[in-house]
Amino acid sequence: MPQFSKVHPVSHDAGNMYDLVADIEQYPQFVPLCQALVTRSKRHKAGREVRVADMTVGYKSIRETFTCQVVLDQEARCITASYIDGPFKYLENKWYFEPDGDEGCKVHFSIDYEFKSRALALLMGSMFDRAFAKFTQAFEERADVIYGA
Repeated sequence: MPQFSKVHPVSHDAGNMYDLVADIEQYPQFVPLCQALVTRSKRHKAGREVRVADMTVGYKSIRETFTCQVVLDQEARCITASYIDGPFKYLENKWYFEPDGDEGCKVHFSIDYEFKSRALALLMGSMFDRAFAKFTQAFEERADVIYGA
């Protein structure tokens, strides 16, 4: 039952960071281990956008695809992803963007997951742990490219 949580201060405002993380179709360009991401559906519910998306992650010859429901709450600056189908028993991911000063924010990132298969957990677990540790940095670097350093 690996869990990872991090609060990462960045020099970009909370709205821009929210927009960057909400643009899930761009993840294959810069997110560690993400090889493909396809949005299956989009709908609006109670002021939030709800998407169902398939993400393919991989390293060398290992590839796994899983499906999540992604809830985008722009007003609260919160993004959550809940597992639907794939190689996990469960996966819960949350992003929250807290304004910090005039131009910066604190990026709150957490993920909790468990693989269905013990063999897959042994094979991919440490890779996932290393990748998740780099997620907030990858988004900050992407923000620097898009919004300027």
